[in-house]
Amino acid sequence: MSSFYVENFGCRATQADGAAIEQQFRDRGFDRASRPGTAKFVVLNTCAVTASAEQDARAAIRRIRRENPACEVIVTGCYAQRAANEVAALPGVSVVIGNSHKHNLAQIALGAQSEKDNFNPCSFVPIATLSTTDSRITDRGSADPSIEDGSHSYESSFPSIFVSDIFAHTELLAAPVFDSANERTRPNLKVQDGCSNRCSFCIIPSVRGRSRSLNLNEVLREVNQLVAAGYREVVISGINLGRWGRDLTGGIAKTGLGCPQEIVWGGRPRPPMLEDLVKAILDHTPLEKLRISSVEPMDWTDSFIRLMACSPRIAKHAHVPMQSGSDSVLRRMHRKYRPWHYREKIEKIRAAMPAAAIGADVMVGFPGETPAEFDETRRLIEDLPLTYLHVFTFSARPGTPAATMPNQVPVKIARDRNRILRELAAEKKEAFMRSFVGQNLDAITLSTVSEDSDGPWTEALTDNYLKLRLSGRHAPNQWLRARINSVEDGSLRGSVSSAPSDPDARYSAAPASDIYVAAPELLNAATTPTAKRRKIAAQGASPG
Repeated sequence: MSSFYVENFGCRATQADGAAIEQQFRDRGFDRASRPGTAKFVVLNTCAVTASAEQDARAAIRRIRRENPACEVIVTGCYAQRAANEVAALPGVSVVIGNSHKHNLAQIALGAQSEKDNFNPCSFVPIATLSTTDSRITDRGSADPSIEDGSHSYESSFPSIFVSDIFAHTELLAAPVFDSANERTRPNLKVQDGCSNRCSFCIIPSVRGRSRSLNLNEVLREVNQLVAAGYREVVISGINLGRWGRDLTGGIAKTGLGCPQEIVWGGRPRPPMLEDLVKAILDHTPLEKLRISSVEPMDWTDSFIRLMACSPRIAKHAHVPMQSGSDSVLRRMHRKYRPWHYREKIEKIRAAMPAAAIGADVMVGFPGETPAEFDETRRLIEDLPLTYLHVFTFSARPGTPAATMPNQVPVKIARDRNRILRELAAEKKEAFMRSFVGQNLDAITLSTVSEDSDGPWTEALTDNYLKLRLSGRHAPNQWLRARINSVEDGSLRGSVSSAPSDPDARYSAAPASDIYVAAPELLNAATTPTAKRRKIAAQGASPG
């Protein structure tokens, strides 16, 4: 059985890592199995952001060992990086490979070096930096007797562990991710990894390392290859996407494609920023639609908002993590903004893009969160023109400051707060969707075609991130103009009104320049009347 299977847990970044791991196996002549039960190597690419995510990984290990006891179970990802010994002690695990060694996972798993590997054992950081004395830990830079000529022989009595200091690594796995249900549309490209922030609740920096960026050349190459393969929308993502470029050298953008060789700001060179990356993609690729995933509030500059609003080639969709609407909670979280900063950013985005989807991440049950502090969050969400929420209940992560904070919120109270915000989010999303009934929206068709009492329909996604059931059967990966007829079961229902022929005239709202000029006073949140803000929030979108 020369086959492999990769099962991913968690965020888009983990999925992107999984896609790169799959490519490592393919480069070595392995085929992807259709399910873990038929694979020789099963890779579990784990998440550690919550306790339940780690529990899911442990359950998957047990399931796979029942279904396929002869396979090699390789555990990698954030859980493997955080608790390597704990993972290695689980029955059925063959090898544990942390994020620090993930870029060589297939080579380590196969225990053989091909001519393509060009493996350099000196590129690994000595595992002695780890606070462990477990004799099962090995490292390819060590003098372990089982390692000869770059190969590794497994010992049958226990799994081997390949983990080292993640902060010493600069590698970034990059491979486009394709949704298993829609493999012919909307690939997701990870262009940034790691995080240099120190939010008190977050385990991510300690398992993914400091922020690091995919070189601009590589990003443009990947996007151009995806366009050449026929893809018409690409999503760029990262662990902290807004920090893209800050780690790249001294303001130099070596593209060889006519981009400025030096980025200057205030008379001095500066590192490239996300805005520069977006401009380069627009200028040096023929991509029809670029969608930008989650960007922290601090990185939504006025010029970045203006760029998004004015380009019809950028999807009108902004995801801006909030976490809490309480100033005191944000301070305990060690977040770098205050509620009034967040309000200002959201109102500027809405003023510039009246029809855009605006989403947020919100956490409930953070240690010490009082009823009054939760109510501050609820009221801010109620007042802002958000169109959807991702609501999370706090999960204590070992090693984070929040895990040992006093006044941990009881689970029942935290779950009740989660429910309240999800219900509020559902109301706002419903109002936002209904505001488009009778209007035209641009949408990209996905792979799912189904049928109901009204006949066949094709799943699609609008430019502003709304699910759409489009009447009729349509090939995937097509941009179509749709007339919105109704809202049913949390989805828009519509029919094709036309197929846009001009990619620069696709966005169905007013032209970007008109949107930006229509209400310039709204770009300064301080000048936005309270009554108007509340009207915007009630409608779920700016009256624009």
